[in-house]
Amino acid sequence: MRIAVIGAGAVGGLLAALLDRAGHDVEVTARGEHLAAIRAGGIRLDGGYGEHVAHVTAGETLTARPELAILATKAQDARSAAAANAGHLDGVPLLVAQNGLGGIRAAQDELPASPLIGGLALFATSYLSPGRITVTAALPLVIGGAAGTAPDVVERVAAVLRDALPVEVVDDLEGAQWTKLLVNHVNALPAITGLSVQEVVAHRGLRRIMAASLRETVRLANALGIRFATFQGIPGWLLPWLGRGPLGLAALLPRALARRMGEVPNPGSTLQSIRRGQLTEIDYLNGAVVRVAAEHGREAPVNGALVDLVHEVERSGTHLPPDEVVARIPV
Repeated sequence: MRIAVIGAGAVGGLLAALLDRAGHDVEVTARGEHLAAIRAGGIRLDGGYGEHVAHVTAGETLTARPELAILATKAQDARSAAAANAGHLDGVPLLVAQNGLGGIRAAQDELPASPLIGGLALFATSYLSPGRITVTAALPLVIGGAAGTAPDVVERVAAVLRDALPVEVVDDLEGAQWTKLLVNHVNALPAITGLSVQEVVAHRGLRRIMAASLRETVRLANALGIRFATFQGIPGWLLPWLGRGPLGLAALLPRALARRMGEVPNPGSTLQSIRRGQLTEIDYLNGAVVRVAAEHGREAPVNGALVDLVHEVERSGTHLPPDEVVARIPV
């Protein structure tokens, strides 16, 4: 099948490499040194899904109409990337594989004729140097149909993706997005401190801040009637209780996530962006919590403080010591 991957970074690069290995005809978009490296030597994959070099067609925009497209840019780039490639994507099934909230809406605005599927990456993958993608946790991709997308379209997309990696299909995409939003709460503090996710979770003060941001998010979701989805061992029915108990209860989730990542230090996607000198997608992660809270007349001060500190590090290029972070975000 002809498959396009728009944004061949950590997530998109992994999917492109695995789909190429499965025998599909893959075209990707990328920029700068990463694009040059892919053109020169392919996408070099290593880690949990094994090793492979994917020699794929690569450019800044697509050159041909695919049969399936995957939008895997950072959330803040979703709208512009969809618009730049709209001539080849109109009516093509599109998997939006992004962190945070808002990617589906942006794709709908730019590609109203395309059936849309949301994708949530549970695997942990890093783009540490141009052309190279490393997998530190080989976990599944979760997908679900957006409003108006027929179930049979979702199943056909799932069948194609299963040629390449494990895929789980969920009925409640919104609930799954909120569960994944909680998982992505591991990203902010590594970006602020420069530490790995595992190191952050091991630090008592930082772990309390992470737990407080999780509890704040769950309380918001509970107030809005959001039903968290269950997938990959994370029980959706249990998550509402993280908003009703002490911080120690909320801390169980980051502890479990860190254990699942194993011993290889995981920087998280937001710290990877900081290291590359790029703007992060924090406004679509913890920032999404702040935005949704404001839309409903509520506040999310812990998540807001984390967003502010990530932006501070973006501007300064200097990480903050853990003790300073703990002092600046009292919980």
